[in-house]
Amino acid sequence: MNYGHALRFGLRLPADAGCGPRQLVEVAGLAEQLGLDLLVVPAGTAGDDLEPSTFSAWIAGATVSLGLVTEVDSTRLRPAMLARAVASLDQLTEGRVELALRAGPAAAGSGAADSIAALGEVIAVVRELWNVLDRGLGRFTGRYHRLAGAQKAAPAHDVPIPVDGRSPDLLRLVGRQADEWSTGPGAAALTQGNRAVDEAARGAGRDPREIRRRITIHGGFGERTGRFTGTAADWVNDLLPLVVDHGVGTIVLDTDERDVAAGFATEVAPALRAAVDAALPRGWSSARVRRSAVLARRRPGIDYEGAPSGMAEVVEPGDPAYARLRSGYLRGGAPGIILRAATNEQVTQALAFARRHHGVALSRRSAGHGVSGRSTNDGGIVIDVSLMNAIEVLDKRTRRVRVGPGARWAEVAAALEPYGWALSSGDYGGVGVGGLATAGGIGYLARGHGLTIDRLRAVEMVLADGSVVRADDSENPDLFWAVRGAGANFGIVTAFEFEADDVGAVAFAQLTQDASDLERYLVEWGRVVEDSPRDLTSFLIVPPPRGGRPAPAVSRTMVDSPDPETVRARLEPLAAISPMYAQDIVITSYAAVMDNANDDPPVSLGEPVSRSGLLRHVTPQFAAAAARVIRGGAIGWFQLRSVGGAVADVPSDATAYAHRDANFSLVVMGAADEVVDKAWAQLSPFLDGLYISFESSLRPERIAEAWPPQTLSRLRQLKTVYDPEGVFGDNFALTPSTNDPGGSNP
Repeated sequence: MNYGHALRFGLRLPADAGCGPRQLVEVAGLAEQLGLDLLVVPAGTAGDDLEPSTFSAWIAGATVSLGLVTEVDSTRLRPAMLARAVASLDQLTEGRVELALRAGPAAAGSGAADSIAALGEVIAVVRELWNVLDRGLGRFTGRYHRLAGAQKAAPAHDVPIPVDGRSPDLLRLVGRQADEWSTGPGAAALTQGNRAVDEAARGAGRDPREIRRRITIHGGFGERTGRFTGTAADWVNDLLPLVVDHGVGTIVLDTDERDVAAGFATEVAPALRAAVDAALPRGWSSARVRRSAVLARRRPGIDYEGAPSGMAEVVEPGDPAYARLRSGYLRGGAPGIILRAATNEQVTQALAFARRHHGVALSRRSAGHGVSGRSTNDGGIVIDVSLMNAIEVLDKRTRRVRVGPGARWAEVAAALEPYGWALSSGDYGGVGVGGLATAGGIGYLARGHGLTIDRLRAVEMVLADGSVVRADDSENPDLFWAVRGAGANFGIVTAFEFEADDVGAVAFAQLTQDASDLERYLVEWGRVVEDSPRDLTSFLIVPPPRGGRPAPAVSRTMVDSPDPETVRARLEPLAAISPMYAQDIVITSYAAVMDNANDDPPVSLGEPVSRSGLLRHVTPQFAAAAARVIRGGAIGWFQLRSVGGAVADVPSDATAYAHRDANFSLVVMGAADEVVDKAWAQLSPFLDGLYISFESSLRPERIAEAWPPQTLSRLRQLKTVYDPEGVFGDNFALTPSTNDPGGSNP
């Protein structure tokens, strides 16, 4: 009987009061140096003077890759405290921790069955507090333990819980709840115990293969006096049947002799692996066994067993990683499967898998920050390219750089700063390159340097049919034209090549001003921006007034110059519009301005409601309508971004981003579509076109608003060539022109 678990080898720390902390850390270092997989830190380490989870943390700081099995007597710690301590250690070690539990002695007046039942509740409490897949506080009510509502703590990985013992009640608990059964090397005990564990597992709806089997052995080299003595070959002969016939997957050596540990690691372990591979069928340990808890969370309509095996990571709704990958930063999600790709080949495999699932939603994600929220879905497939995040300088002379779609713009800015270069790229460093660089890219340097796509020189992408192509001005030029402004319709870009700009130190000003005369403020701000030299780009946010107070106006303005007099000349007209509440003006680097994001995973629960429009001028009529909308309270976010300048220098037909004559981009956000639409109706008469990255509505007419008729017609013809089946239909999806010979359907 074999359970398909790849062999692991470990060392058990001596539980000897004569062995101090320094010596124990040296043993841990030896185990890692020898290439062993794990170290067991037993309860009672150093004569009960050292608490095992605390000492495990000490060892973790002295090791890099060694797995740490923290062994705890379940009667010694409160399970909630234990769960949080282990989760924290697992985060700090990036997923190197296991939590081994022992039933412990029975309390006075109770029997062994009570001790085992209490152990079962400890496991239940710990798992409840690690279960961040179900949002909310942790709750549990049992005979021995109770959680009335405790904060959960996510480990870095699915922390295994081994349990040690041989009693019938304990074996049944292992089958129902544990991830590994730990015992001695006796063949008869293994046979009997495996039978009991397997029966209990099946009764609980689990696959017995979910449960790893571990033995702890003692031995030495030299004269053959019994099992696990003699030569390394003798050890292999003793261990081989335990692995092949009894399913042992983890072998831990309990010794305080360094030469024995070295022989076990360097001679026995590799020889046993080879012997097992020879004795068992090819690929005996390659099958991945999903836990029953994971299987229970699978969504209908997805062939999970057919998921491509070559992906960097396949994440299902029951996997620990799902909690941080399910949502975007503005949209809550519950996809059925997330395929994480790190190479073109993996993207191709993921896309082929998605194409087999007709009618199942497909989303693509670089970093998940899109205002439109299309990087996740409910019950569908997500192809995640966030791991494709390399940034490489190809040619210093031409400032040519290659950037992966999963890189974030703060990382790009930091990588380019040492060269004195930059790429205008939005206003938030956490945004991924992939989404922004296929839509446009309205950033803090737009008026002087254009859109992000205006610095794009080539792309590498996977098309709907799975082929990988390059597109630039000479190779697939029509595709390159389409990618710059409508890229989501034509494939998954896996690499971008940009020509960066020479950008040195810049000034960045954050001004908060009185906007009680809101109509006047909007008109004056627009006038100042349009009249300013191109080295100034300004973004304006006007929050709704609160508590009867007038609305403030918050502008964030970049001046592409380090010269104080130039900066003063550019900013004084803005500062003169109205009285100042606060100001913060610095001369810094573009990278420092973009360093405004954190690495926290997305936790959004809602659905973004945003509307986007492009505006030529901030006229008094528009300002009056905007003031009514802002004061009306229907929206919570009102932002104008200056465009114009270098953006308008590019001919309207040069890229699929065609609304080049707009001087401003407007985005509003609110809580509900019907409420926002009612407010938006007051603004839309003044707008011409929209920016697709900032629009969440699914109304059909937005397609015609995104692209002028001539641009739209050309895009739809290209859609017929590159994606006639509409594989990429999740974000401003175009209808192939073959589906509408008259050309009237957008």
